[in-house]
Amino acid sequence: MKYKFGILLLSLATIFTSCENQEKDKQTAEKQTKTTDTTSSQVDAFADIKILEYEIPGWDNLDLKKQELVYYLTQAGLAGRDIIWAQNYRHNLTIRKALENVYTNYDGDKDSEDWKAFETYLKRLWFSNGIHHHYSNDKMKPDFDKAYLEEILSATNTELSGEPLEVIFNDKDAKKVNLKEADGLVKGSATNFYGEDVTAADVESFYSKKKSPNPKKPLSYGLNSKLVKENGQLKEEVYKIDGLYGDAISEIVKWLEKAKEVAENEQQAKALGLLIEYYKTGDLKTWDDYNVAWVEATEGDIDYINGFIEVYNDPMGYRGSYESIVQIKDFDMSQKMQVLENNVQWFEDNAPIMDEHKKENVVGVTYKTVNVAGEAGDASPSTPIGVNLPNANWIRQQHGSKSVSLGNIIEAYSKAGGTEKLEEFSHDDEEIELSKKYGEQADKLHTALHEVVGHASGKINPGVGETKETLKSYASTMEEGRADLVGLYYLMDPKLEELGLTDDHKKLGKAAYNDYIRNGMLTQLVRINQGDDIEEAHMRNRMWVSSWVIERGKEENVIEKVQKDGKTYYDIKDYEKLHDLFGELLRETQRIKSEGDYEAAKNLVENYGVKVDQEVHKEVLKRNEQFNAAPYSGFVNPVLVTETDDDGKIKAIKVTHPKSFEEQMLDYAKNHSFLKEDAGTN
Repeated sequence: MKYKFGILLLSLATIFTSCENQEKDKQTAEKQTKTTDTTSSQVDAFADIKILEYEIPGWDNLDLKKQELVYYLTQAGLAGRDIIWAQNYRHNLTIRKALENVYTNYDGDKDSEDWKAFETYLKRLWFSNGIHHHYSNDKMKPDFDKAYLEEILSATNTELSGEPLEVIFNDKDAKKVNLKEADGLVKGSATNFYGEDVTAADVESFYSKKKSPNPKKPLSYGLNSKLVKENGQLKEEVYKIDGLYGDAISEIVKWLEKAKEVAENEQQAKALGLLIEYYKTGDLKTWDDYNVAWVEATEGDIDYINGFIEVYNDPMGYRGSYESIVQIKDFDMSQKMQVLENNVQWFEDNAPIMDEHKKENVVGVTYKTVNVAGEAGDASPSTPIGVNLPNANWIRQQHGSKSVSLGNIIEAYSKAGGTEKLEEFSHDDEEIELSKKYGEQADKLHTALHEVVGHASGKINPGVGETKETLKSYASTMEEGRADLVGLYYLMDPKLEELGLTDDHKKLGKAAYNDYIRNGMLTQLVRINQGDDIEEAHMRNRMWVSSWVIERGKEENVIEKVQKDGKTYYDIKDYEKLHDLFGELLRETQRIKSEGDYEAAKNLVENYGVKVDQEVHKEVLKRNEQFNAAPYSGFVNPVLVTETDDDGKIKAIKVTHPKSFEEQMLDYAKNHSFLKEDAGTN
């Protein structure tokens, strides 16, 4: 599970909350990179997006074998980059490759407004891994017309016709992930996880008949496949070497095998071996075996995430998007934050949830602050700031989980930020000062509590199915909201002060609560168009959490909606009661998950997390016009450049940075593209 947008990113960085020939690698990188002596983390800005870069602290402290491990894992991640494009939409690869060919070969007028609009559109596609916006899921419309595109296609001898051309300009496939049941969860979604004639009812019927060999260890059915109809019969096209996306997966495996050869220890090598076997067979039991081995591989300085993991992009909650994150342990910060890992049972025991929903023994929870060395797939260019895996509840209960905070990503966000929006949307000077003094600390602790305690807490009642089966399209937002509530509840607990994590738990909690309510009710609204409902899971959870506590605390005036100088603010009047309300909502949210109460989940999300006050939304958008900062941020990755001896053996690996966003994207297209244009279509 990912934690994408924290309080720090909202208060400090405003509202934005992965070739075989190594010598060829080196030459290509040298042409397209610059040295690391940068003073700003911003590389580019376009549309509603800014592109940042991040450093890899401590790289030179790793020995060559560990650097090789990082390099191979990074290459494995990039090898699967095309998969996320194919998963996001069936025509994405066709469109991307055509537009990249135009961009590379067009020698006409590049000062025209149409060409500038074309460049921006292509950059937006690169950022979102497809033609749909990475956050809103709406199809992005270009600011040039079809006639102009056909003109530059012809000028560069580029073929793009039929539906892949028409869909850029028409209203078809308008939403990547649709969560409105009335529009059809599958039929209304453009995401490429299902055949065009498959319905939500088909999906439910197909998987209702699947029975795990061991009911106590339910398999993650659907995680690594596409469900299609063949001669009227439903069947899965499995992602594996000799299956769907096999050309890219075979390249992933090639690099994972190299990584296994330089693994830091036996347990790490065992996990890598199981991951390789999983990619070869597509066997979900092997996937579970891998996750158990991976979560138990806690020794070593290097770790990674690789696979079909998060299900946010599937409206039915079954299918995993490809992603990769390669991590280097931040020793200093990990040691400082280990106190949470050591006290996770205390947090579980003292949670306000029902006793029957508490874990008697929270096992195997590890929390690390890490520095990212490379990302790919669904983790790039837009990246999480924290991750907690694995997602299978039975593995978490029996074997534990790993939580990481992406330290250098958070640092890069912070460097690119400012306080102007904080000052615009805060009710008073006290709120601003609290956020400036405690906002960064509160964000780091909220991320940690969300990942370490939140996702690891609670248990499902015996006989109740997996959350994706019981809560269906509301599963993701309910889980993220539940984890948020765990963090919010404990951010104003004296235990944090007792553990030495803050010098004042009350001020810390006040800063966190101010920032959360302000974001949930106001500032996150700049991410959606006037008149739209909230669709994205994390946005929904921040809205339903905030709206629920505001309504519940109305009689006691816990949070007051204030009009001042024609502007709307939310002023928290009673932080202690708000703390209790967060606990009350956490209790109910855990009950919903534990009991699989679909109707309660639906009512909570639909009544509090979807609809937007249109007058407030209009006002927020107007107030936001004064700021130039883009609401979304993402990253270019560092480039690892190998130096080899006469025998082709690596003798050194240097960290460099790409000159620009477009150069990195074109380099990836040239050296890390292994799927054909029609991959994943049927």
